[in-house]
Amino acid sequence: MSQTHITWIEGTVVENEIHMTIMELSQASHTPQDLIMAWVLEGVLSPAGATPQDWRFSGDSLKRAKTAAHLTHDLELNTSGVALALDLLDEITRLRNQLHHENRD
Repeated sequence: MSQTHITWIEGTVVENEIHMTIMELSQASHTPQDLIMAWVLEGVLSPAGATPQDWRFSGDSLKRAKTAAHLTHDLELNTSGVALALDLLDEITRLRNQLHHENRD
């Protein structure tokens, strides 16, 4: 008879724990700072801090900024279009999670 060994591995997603400045987010997402500022004004990104010098972006913001950059460059969407597309993508994710949760019950 064979034995099964289970090994638990625990970790932390580093991206969610980092806090980047606008310059760091700009470099990481390959996006000009003025476009990031426009996304903040449109509600695409929600940094902590009152002024652009004080803004700190989380790892989730980096993922969102990269998606926004792809939408801007690949689909040539303007800032409002990016905001709408990201809202729709968020809604699709929420509905899929809800459906997955309901199917498990």
